[in-house]
Amino acid sequence: MNITLWDFTWYTRFRDLALVFGQAVDRGYDTVRICAMPYLLFGSGLDTSALRFSGLGGEFGQRTRWYDVPPDGSAIDGRAHLLELFRQAEAHGCRVIVSSWEYQQSPSFAVDDAWHRALQAVPFEDRTVVLADAHAALIDFLRDHGLDDVVAYVELHNEVTHSGLNDGSGLPGMRDALERGIDRFKQRHPGVPVAANFSRVPVGQMRWLPRNQDVAVFHPYVYGVLDQLIDEFALRDTGRPFPQERAFAELLRDDAPPLPDWRPPDSWKTAATIVPQREIYTHDWCDPDRWDRWLYDRYGEHRRAMRETLDTWLNVAADYAAGRGIPLVFGEGWVGYTPLHANFEEGPVGAEICEHAVRRARDLGAWGTVICSNAAPHHPMWQDVDLQRRLNDEFRENR
Repeated sequence: MNITLWDFTWYTRFRDLALVFGQAVDRGYDTVRICAMPYLLFGSGLDTSALRFSGLGGEFGQRTRWYDVPPDGSAIDGRAHLLELFRQAEAHGCRVIVSSWEYQQSPSFAVDDAWHRALQAVPFEDRTVVLADAHAALIDFLRDHGLDDVVAYVELHNEVTHSGLNDGSGLPGMRDALERGIDRFKQRHPGVPVAANFSRVPVGQMRWLPRNQDVAVFHPYVYGVLDQLIDEFALRDTGRPFPQERAFAELLRDDAPPLPDWRPPDSWKTAATIVPQREIYTHDWCDPDRWDRWLYDRYGEHRRAMRETLDTWLNVAADYAAGRGIPLVFGEGWVGYTPLHANFEEGPVGAEICEHAVRRARDLGAWGTVICSNAAPHHPMWQDVDLQRRLNDEFRENR
Protein backbone atom coordinates (compact mmCIF):
# COMPACT_ATOMS: atom_id res chain seq x y z
CA MET A 1 0.00 0.00 0.00
CA ASN A 2 1.31 3.41 -1.02
CA ILE A 3 -0.42 5.58 1.58
CA THR A 4 -1.29 9.27 1.52
CA LEU A 5 -2.49 10.66 4.84
CA TRP A 6 -5.77 12.54 4.45
CA ASP A 7 -6.66 12.45 8.17
CA PHE A 8 -9.70 14.66 8.91
CA THR A 9 -9.05 16.92 5.94
CA TRP A 10 -11.30 14.90 3.63
CA TYR A 11 -14.27 16.38 5.51
CA THR A 12 -12.90 19.73 6.68
CA ARG A 13 -11.56 20.78 3.25
CA PHE A 14 -12.01 18.33 0.38
CA ARG A 15 -15.25 18.85 -1.53
CA ASP A 16 -14.12 17.62 -4.95
CA LEU A 17 -13.05 14.12 -3.94
CA ALA A 18 -12.67 12.96 -7.56
CA LEU A 19 -10.06 15.68 -8.08
CA VAL A 20 -7.89 14.76 -5.10
CA PHE A 21 -8.13 11.02 -5.79
CA GLY A 22 -7.01 11.69 -9.35
CA GLN A 23 -4.04 13.65 -8.06
CA ALA A 24 -3.17 10.89 -5.61
CA VAL A 25 -3.20 8.18 -8.25
CA ASP A 26 -1.10 10.37 -10.54
CA ARG A 27 1.53 10.53 -7.78
CA GLY A 28 1.55 6.76 -7.33
CA TYR A 29 -0.71 6.31 -4.32
CA ASP A 30 -3.23 3.50 -4.01
CA THR A 31 -4.40 3.98 -0.41
CA VAL A 32 -5.69 6.88 1.67
CA ARG A 33 -5.80 6.92 5.45
CA ILE A 34 -8.55 8.91 7.14
CA CYS A 35 -10.29 9.76 10.35
CA ALA A 36 -13.65 8.35 9.29
CA MET A 37 -15.32 10.12 12.25
CA PRO A 38 -16.95 6.78 13.17
CA TYR A 39 -18.24 7.86 16.56
CA LEU A 40 -19.80 11.06 15.23
CA LEU A 41 -21.48 9.34 12.30
CA PHE A 42 -22.43 6.02 13.87
CA GLY A 43 -22.20 6.31 17.65
CA SER A 44 -23.07 9.78 18.87
CA GLY A 45 -26.73 9.97 17.89
CA LEU A 46 -26.12 13.53 16.67
CA ASP A 47 -27.66 14.85 13.45
CA THR A 48 -24.89 14.64 10.86
CA SER A 49 -26.91 15.64 7.79
CA ALA A 50 -25.55 19.21 7.62
CA LEU A 51 -22.10 19.26 9.21
CA ARG A 52 -20.03 22.42 9.14
CA PHE A 53 -16.37 22.68 10.06
CA SER A 54 -14.05 25.52 10.94
CA GLY A 55 -10.61 26.21 12.30
CA LEU A 56 -9.88 27.04 15.91
CA GLY A 57 -11.37 30.50 15.56
CA GLY A 58 -10.45 33.63 13.64
CA GLU A 59 -6.83 33.60 12.49
CA PHE A 60 -5.75 31.29 15.32
CA GLY A 61 -4.19 28.16 13.78
CA GLN A 62 -4.42 29.42 10.21
CA ARG A 63 -0.67 29.00 9.65
CA THR A 64 -0.52 25.72 11.58
CA ARG A 65 -0.44 22.45 9.72
CA TRP A 66 -3.82 20.66 9.62
CA TYR A 67 -5.58 23.50 11.46
CA ASP A 68 -5.75 25.94 8.54
CA VAL A 69 -9.36 25.06 7.80
CA PRO A 70 -11.00 27.63 5.52
CA PRO A 71 -13.66 29.67 7.35
CA ASP A 72 -17.35 29.32 6.55
CA GLY A 73 -17.04 25.99 4.79
CA SER A 74 -20.10 24.60 3.08
CA ALA A 75 -22.22 22.08 4.95
CA ILE A 76 -21.92 18.39 4.14
CA ASP A 77 -24.04 15.38 4.87
CA GLY A 78 -21.51 13.34 6.83
CA ARG A 79 -22.63 9.89 5.74
CA ALA A 80 -23.17 10.95 2.14
CA HIS A 81 -19.66 12.46 2.03
CA LEU A 82 -18.25 9.22 3.46
CA LEU A 83 -20.01 7.25 0.74
CA GLU A 84 -18.66 9.58 -1.92
CA LEU A 85 -15.13 9.12 -0.59
CA PHE A 86 -15.45 5.33 -0.82
CA ARG A 87 -17.08 5.52 -4.25
CA GLN A 88 -14.25 7.68 -5.55
CA ALA A 89 -11.69 5.38 -3.95
CA GLU A 90 -13.24 2.42 -5.74
CA ALA A 91 -13.45 4.31 -9.03
CA HIS A 92 -9.75 5.21 -8.81
CA GLY A 93 -8.56 1.75 -7.78
CA CYS A 94 -7.70 2.84 -4.22
CA ARG A 95 -8.38 1.47 -0.78
CA VAL A 96 -9.10 3.27 2.48
CA ILE A 97 -7.60 2.79 5.94
CA VAL A 98 -10.39 3.60 8.37
CA SER A 99 -9.23 5.25 11.59
CA SER A 100 -10.41 7.74 14.21
CA TRP A 101 -8.76 10.86 15.61
CA GLU A 102 -11.83 11.64 17.67
CA TYR A 103 -10.13 11.38 21.06
CA GLN A 104 -7.33 13.63 19.82
CA GLN A 105 -8.49 16.62 17.75
CA SER A 106 -11.24 15.80 15.27
CA PRO A 107 -14.06 17.44 17.27
CA SER A 108 -12.09 20.70 17.51
CA PHE A 109 -12.97 21.29 13.84
CA ALA A 110 -16.71 21.32 14.51
CA VAL A 111 -18.52 24.64 14.72
CA ASP A 112 -20.03 23.74 18.09
CA ASP A 113 -19.05 21.50 20.98
CA ALA A 114 -21.74 18.80 20.66
CA TRP A 115 -19.34 16.21 19.19
CA HIS A 116 -16.72 16.97 21.83
CA ARG A 117 -19.25 16.75 24.66
CA ALA A 118 -20.62 13.46 23.36
CA LEU A 119 -17.16 11.92 23.27
CA GLN A 120 -16.29 13.12 26.75
CA ALA A 121 -19.55 11.74 28.11
CA VAL A 122 -18.54 8.16 27.22
CA PRO A 123 -17.25 6.51 30.42
CA PHE A 124 -13.51 6.12 30.14
CA GLU A 125 -13.59 2.36 30.60
CA ASP A 126 -16.11 1.98 27.76
CA ARG A 127 -14.39 4.08 25.10
CA THR A 128 -12.59 1.33 23.20
CA VAL A 129 -15.75 -0.77 22.97
CA VAL A 130 -17.88 2.22 21.96
CA LEU A 131 -15.37 3.03 19.22
CA ALA A 132 -15.40 -0.59 18.10
CA ASP A 133 -19.18 -0.55 17.82
CA ALA A 134 -19.05 2.70 15.83
CA HIS A 135 -16.47 1.24 13.44
CA ALA A 136 -18.56 -1.91 13.06
CA ALA A 137 -21.64 0.16 12.25
CA LEU A 138 -19.59 2.07 9.67
CA ILE A 139 -18.60 -1.22 8.02
CA ASP A 140 -22.27 -2.29 8.06
CA PHE A 141 -23.14 0.98 6.33
CA LEU A 142 -20.50 0.47 3.66
CA ARG A 143 -21.56 -3.13 3.17
CA ASP A 144 -25.13 -2.04 2.60
CA HIS A 145 -23.79 0.08 -0.28
CA GLY A 146 -21.45 -2.57 -1.66
CA LEU A 147 -18.31 -0.68 -0.65
CA ASP A 148 -16.93 -2.62 2.31
CA ASP A 149 -14.27 -4.30 0.16
CA VAL A 150 -12.65 -0.86 -0.33
CA VAL A 151 -11.57 -0.96 3.33
CA ALA A 152 -7.92 -1.95 3.71
CA TYR A 153 -8.22 -2.37 7.48
CA VAL A 154 -9.68 -0.60 10.51
CA GLU A 155 -7.73 1.19 13.24
CA LEU A 156 -9.56 1.39 16.55
CA HIS A 157 -8.00 4.81 17.12
CA ASN A 158 -5.02 6.86 16.05
CA GLU A 159 -1.94 6.84 18.31
CA VAL A 160 -3.76 5.36 21.27
CA THR A 161 -1.16 6.25 23.89
CA HIS A 162 -1.44 9.94 22.94
CA SER A 163 -5.22 10.08 22.99
CA GLY A 164 -8.18 10.24 25.31
CA LEU A 165 -8.01 6.46 25.59
CA ASN A 166 -4.95 6.71 27.83
CA ASP A 167 -5.48 7.45 31.51
CA GLY A 168 -1.78 8.02 32.00
CA SER A 169 -0.88 4.38 32.60
CA GLY A 170 0.49 3.93 29.09
CA LEU A 171 0.65 0.66 27.24
CA PRO A 172 0.75 -1.66 30.28
CA GLY A 173 -2.46 -0.14 31.55
CA MET A 174 -4.14 0.05 28.14
CA ARG A 175 -3.70 -3.39 26.64
CA ASP A 176 -6.77 -4.99 28.19
CA ALA A 177 -9.04 -2.15 27.05
CA LEU A 178 -7.57 -2.18 23.55
CA GLU A 179 -8.02 -5.94 23.32
CA ARG A 180 -11.64 -5.62 24.45
CA GLY A 181 -12.30 -3.10 21.72
CA ILE A 182 -10.61 -5.22 19.06
CA ASP A 183 -12.49 -8.32 20.19
CA ARG A 184 -15.77 -6.42 20.06
CA PHE A 185 -15.14 -5.33 16.48
CA LYS A 186 -14.12 -8.86 15.46
CA GLN A 187 -17.33 -10.28 16.88
CA ARG A 188 -19.24 -8.19 14.36
CA HIS A 189 -16.78 -8.27 11.44
CA PRO A 190 -14.36 -11.18 11.79
CA GLY A 191 -13.21 -10.85 8.19
CA VAL A 192 -12.07 -7.21 8.43
CA PRO A 193 -8.52 -6.70 9.78
CA VAL A 194 -8.40 -4.43 12.82
CA ALA A 195 -5.63 -2.90 14.90
CA ALA A 196 -4.63 -0.06 17.17
CA ASN A 197 -1.77 2.16 16.11
CA PHE A 198 1.13 3.70 17.93
CA SER A 199 3.19 6.87 17.71
CA ARG A 200 6.88 6.26 17.18
CA VAL A 201 7.75 2.60 17.98
CA PRO A 202 7.46 1.65 21.67
CA VAL A 203 10.78 -0.14 21.94
CA GLY A 204 10.98 -1.83 25.34
CA GLN A 205 7.19 -2.19 25.60
CA MET A 206 6.36 -4.27 22.54
CA ARG A 207 5.05 -7.05 24.78
CA TRP A 208 2.22 -4.74 25.83
CA LEU A 209 0.81 -4.28 22.33
CA PRO A 210 -2.63 -5.86 21.80
CA ARG A 211 -2.23 -9.58 21.26
CA ASN A 212 -5.30 -9.80 19.03
CA GLN A 213 -4.54 -7.07 16.48
CA ASP A 214 -4.29 -8.07 12.83
CA VAL A 215 -1.89 -5.37 11.60
CA ALA A 216 1.24 -3.84 13.15
CA VAL A 217 0.84 -0.08 12.65
CA PHE A 218 3.46 2.45 13.73
CA HIS A 219 4.23 6.14 13.19
CA PRO A 220 8.02 6.51 13.38
CA TYR A 221 8.42 10.25 13.98
CA VAL A 222 12.10 10.46 14.83
CA TYR A 223 12.15 14.17 15.88
CA GLY A 224 15.82 14.46 16.96
CA VAL A 225 16.77 18.05 16.18
CA LEU A 226 13.07 18.98 16.21
CA ASP A 227 12.87 17.60 19.76
CA GLN A 228 15.66 20.00 20.71
CA LEU A 229 13.64 22.94 19.41
CA ILE A 230 10.48 21.75 21.15
CA ASP A 231 12.36 21.31 24.41
CA GLU A 232 14.36 24.56 24.36
CA PHE A 233 11.25 26.61 23.63
CA ALA A 234 9.00 24.54 25.97
CA LEU A 235 6.41 24.18 23.21
CA ARG A 236 4.76 21.15 24.83
CA ASP A 237 5.71 21.67 28.47
CA THR A 238 3.21 24.20 29.73
CA GLY A 239 4.62 23.86 33.25
CA ARG A 240 7.71 25.79 32.16
CA PRO A 241 7.87 29.47 31.21
CA PHE A 242 7.75 30.21 27.51
CA PRO A 243 11.02 31.92 26.48
CA GLN A 244 9.32 34.83 24.75
CA GLU A 245 12.33 37.06 24.12
CA ARG A 246 14.38 34.18 22.76
CA ALA A 247 11.48 33.16 20.51
CA PHE A 248 11.26 36.72 19.17
CA ALA A 249 14.98 36.67 18.42
CA GLU A 250 15.33 33.17 16.94
CA LEU A 251 12.01 31.91 15.55
CA LEU A 252 9.25 34.45 15.17
CA ARG A 253 8.24 37.02 12.59
CA ASP A 254 9.00 40.64 13.37
CA ASP A 255 5.28 41.43 13.71
CA ALA A 256 4.49 38.53 16.07
CA PRO A 257 2.40 39.39 19.14
CA PRO A 258 3.39 38.05 22.57
CA LEU A 259 2.08 34.62 23.50
CA PRO A 260 -0.67 35.83 25.92
CA ASP A 261 -2.25 37.89 23.12
CA TRP A 262 -2.71 34.93 20.73
CA ARG A 263 -5.56 32.73 21.90
CA PRO A 264 -8.54 31.00 20.29
CA PRO A 265 -11.87 32.72 20.88
CA ASP A 266 -13.63 29.50 21.98
CA SER A 267 -12.10 27.77 24.99
CA TRP A 268 -13.85 24.46 24.29
CA LYS A 269 -11.84 24.12 21.07
CA THR A 270 -8.66 24.27 23.14
CA ALA A 271 -9.96 21.39 25.24
CA ALA A 272 -10.88 19.43 22.10
CA THR A 273 -7.36 19.35 20.67
CA ILE A 274 -4.12 17.88 21.98
CA VAL A 275 -1.86 20.62 20.60
CA PRO A 276 -0.89 23.20 23.25
CA GLN A 277 -1.72 26.85 22.64
CA ARG A 278 1.94 27.85 22.73
CA GLU A 279 2.85 25.34 20.02
CA ILE A 280 0.12 26.68 17.74
CA TYR A 281 1.23 30.23 18.54
CA THR A 282 4.80 29.42 17.54
CA HIS A 283 3.71 27.68 14.35
CA ASP A 284 1.36 30.53 13.45
CA TRP A 285 3.91 33.27 14.03
CA CYS A 286 7.21 31.66 13.13
CA ASP A 287 9.26 33.04 10.31
CA PRO A 288 9.57 29.84 8.22
CA ASP A 289 13.12 30.71 7.18
CA ARG A 290 14.18 31.31 10.78
CA TRP A 291 12.55 28.07 11.90
CA ASP A 292 14.26 26.06 9.17
CA ARG A 293 17.60 27.79 9.73
CA TRP A 294 17.39 26.93 13.46
CA LEU A 295 16.98 23.25 12.59
CA TYR A 296 19.59 23.21 9.83
CA ASP A 297 22.16 24.89 12.09
CA ARG A 298 21.83 22.06 14.62
CA TYR A 299 20.99 19.11 12.40
CA GLY A 300 24.62 17.97 12.13
CA GLU A 301 24.65 17.23 15.85
CA HIS A 302 21.64 14.93 15.45
CA ARG A 303 21.99 13.41 12.01
CA ARG A 304 23.64 10.13 13.00
CA ALA A 305 21.42 9.59 16.04
CA MET A 306 18.27 10.30 14.02
CA ARG A 307 19.29 7.78 11.37
CA GLU A 308 20.21 5.16 13.97
CA THR A 309 16.97 5.71 15.87
CA LEU A 310 14.89 5.46 12.72
CA ASP A 311 16.66 2.27 11.64
CA THR A 312 16.23 0.73 15.10
CA TRP A 313 12.54 1.55 15.16
CA LEU A 314 11.91 0.17 11.68
CA ASN A 315 13.84 -3.01 12.49
CA VAL A 316 12.03 -3.54 15.80
CA ALA A 317 8.66 -2.93 14.16
CA ALA A 318 9.46 -5.41 11.40
CA ASP A 319 10.66 -8.01 13.90
CA TYR A 320 7.48 -7.61 15.94
CA ALA A 321 5.29 -8.02 12.85
CA ALA A 322 7.26 -11.05 11.68
CA GLY A 323 7.06 -12.64 15.11
CA ARG A 324 3.31 -12.15 15.18
CA GLY A 325 2.87 -13.16 11.54
CA ILE A 326 0.92 -9.99 10.73
CA PRO A 327 1.50 -7.29 8.08
CA LEU A 328 3.48 -4.15 8.90
CA VAL A 329 2.35 -0.60 8.09
CA PHE A 330 4.00 2.77 8.63
CA GLY A 331 0.95 4.99 8.46
CA GLU A 332 2.75 8.23 9.39
CA GLY A 333 6.35 9.52 9.83
CA TRP A 334 9.27 10.67 9.56
CA VAL A 335 10.61 13.81 11.30
CA GLY A 336 7.71 15.33 13.22
CA TYR A 337 5.20 18.14 13.53
CA THR A 338 6.44 21.25 11.73
CA PRO A 339 4.78 24.57 10.83
CA LEU A 340 2.68 24.64 7.69
CA HIS A 341 5.02 26.87 5.69
CA ALA A 342 8.33 25.60 7.08
CA ASN A 343 10.35 23.50 4.67
CA PHE A 344 12.70 21.36 6.76
CA GLU A 345 10.86 18.11 6.08
CA GLU A 346 10.07 19.02 2.48
CA GLY A 347 13.60 20.22 1.71
CA PRO A 348 16.82 18.32 0.99
CA VAL A 349 17.28 16.94 4.51
CA GLY A 350 13.68 15.79 4.78
CA ALA A 351 13.75 14.29 1.29
CA GLU A 352 16.86 12.29 2.20
CA ILE A 353 15.11 10.97 5.33
CA CYS A 354 12.01 10.09 3.29
CA GLU A 355 14.08 8.25 0.72
CA HIS A 356 15.92 6.23 3.34
CA ALA A 357 12.78 5.36 5.32
CA VAL A 358 10.74 4.30 2.29
CA ARG A 359 13.54 2.10 0.99
CA ARG A 360 14.00 0.50 4.41
CA ALA A 361 10.26 -0.09 4.68
CA ARG A 362 10.37 -1.79 1.29
CA ASP A 363 13.40 -3.91 2.17
CA LEU A 364 11.79 -4.95 5.46
CA GLY A 365 8.71 -6.17 3.60
CA ALA A 366 6.24 -3.62 4.93
CA TRP A 367 2.72 -3.92 3.55
CA GLY A 368 2.30 -0.16 3.46
CA THR A 369 4.09 3.13 4.02
CA VAL A 370 3.73 6.85 3.60
CA ILE A 371 6.28 8.83 1.64
CA CYS A 372 5.96 11.34 4.46
CA SER A 373 3.04 12.52 6.56
CA ASN A 374 3.23 15.85 4.74
CA ALA A 375 2.77 14.25 1.31
CA ALA A 376 -0.96 14.95 1.00
CA PRO A 377 -3.15 17.44 -0.87
CA HIS A 378 -3.45 19.87 2.05
CA HIS A 379 0.32 20.31 2.52
CA PRO A 380 2.84 22.17 0.35
CA MET A 381 4.82 18.94 -0.17
CA TRP A 382 2.02 17.75 -2.48
CA GLN A 383 3.60 19.91 -5.16
CA ASP A 384 6.77 17.78 -5.15
CA VAL A 385 5.26 15.36 -7.64
CA ASP A 386 8.54 13.84 -8.82
CA LEU A 387 9.65 12.78 -5.32
CA GLN A 388 6.32 11.12 -4.60
CA ARG A 389 6.17 9.28 -7.90
CA ARG A 390 9.75 8.10 -7.60
CA LEU A 391 9.48 6.82 -4.04
CA ASN A 392 6.08 5.26 -4.59
CA ASP A 393 7.56 3.40 -7.57
CA GLU A 394 10.55 2.31 -5.49
CA PHE A 395 8.35 1.01 -2.68
CA ARG A 396 6.43 -1.15 -5.15
CA GLU A 397 9.65 -2.71 -6.44
CA ASN A 398 10.56 -6.22 -5.27
CA ARG A 399 7.36 -6.57 -3.29
